[in-house]
Amino acid sequence: MRDVCTDFGAELREFNGERDHVHLLVHYPPKVAISRLVGSLKGVSARRLRQEFPGHIRKYLWGDHFWSPSYFAASCGGAPLAVIKEYIENQKRPG
Repeated sequence: MRDVCTDFGAELREFNGERDHVHLLVHYPPKVAISRLVGSLKGVSARRLRQEFPGHIRKYLWGDHFWSPSYFAASCGGAPLAVIKEYIENQKRPG
């Protein structure tokens, strides 16, 4: 995830999640289209997980896909960064 963000000129500041979703706090420049960044994050991570854990991944697929086609993105400009990071840190690790 960090490498993909770097390729977009973005910075992954926090990463965590739960069994069925992940939370990422990403600082990205305004020129980056969030849909392209998310698409790349999902695509690269799905490929890597399929390569590393091919047998285990099958039971988590959405049809033939690892990730759902949807995503949620929100801007937190103006919110204290510490509050957002604490929220993400307090989520369960993906399992």
